This record gives sequence, C-alpha cells and structure tokens, in this order.
Amino acid sequence: MRYLLDTNICIHLINEHPPQLLAQLAPLPLGMAVMSVISYAELWHGVERHAGEDRVSAARALRRLIARIPVLDYPVLSAEHYGALAAAVKDRRRDVMDRLIAAHALSLGLILVTNNKDDFRGYMDLRIENWLLPT
Repeated sequence: MRYLLDTNICIHLINEHPPQLLAQLAPLPLGMAVMSVISYAELWHGVERHAGEDRVSAARALRRLIARIPVLDYPVLSAEHYGALAAAVKDRRRDVMDRLIAAHALSLGLILVTNNKDDFRGYMDLRIENWLLPT
C-alpha cells in the first residue's frame, strides 16, 4: 500500500512527532508515504508566514520532512477526479485544497492519511486512515 499524507498529518510530523504516527511511518520504505504538491503548497504558505530566524527554521523543518516524505506532482488524471468530486458534493461547501488532495489520492489509488476525516466525507471510493488514533 502507498499512502498520501494530508497536510494536517505533515504538520503533526513537523511539530509534534506523535509516537503513534511515527510508529505507522517508521516501517514504510521511502516513497510509500508521500505528500501531494497541494499539501506542499499549503505547508510552504506556513513557512512564508514566519519572519527572520523562525522562517529559516520552518523552511529547514519542511525540507527535512520532504526528504522522508516525497512530494508528488499533480497529474492530469487528478484534475478529472477533482471534477467528479466537486460534482458529487456540490451541495456542501468544502475547502478546495482538501478536494484537490482527495482527487490526487484517488487518481493514484493511494490511501489518504488524515486526522480530519470529516473534511473528506462523501468522496466516493476514497480510502482514508487516521494514524493519530491509538492502534
């Protein structure tokens, strides 16, 4: 199995290093847990909100993360999945970034790892796991 880590999971890895999350990640070979370029953009936005030495530290932490969690480009097929997801939940307002991440996971057949399952409720065929819950 390959896993796409949601932005919130990446933030937990950078800031908190929760043992249950690290336990799930540790046995996976490099490349089995990845992040979408959409998550990378969200994380880089977080870096840019800092100033001075805090910004340097935040950028360094993000670079350490992507050395272990590779960033995937957004393929054309993901855009097609995005359209289907947007049509499926048109009556509910959702964060576009979450929908783009969900579409990325679907297009590549990846399991989405998130701590915010409700953000992805109603997306057909999307497989979700929460690695922050006790095992």
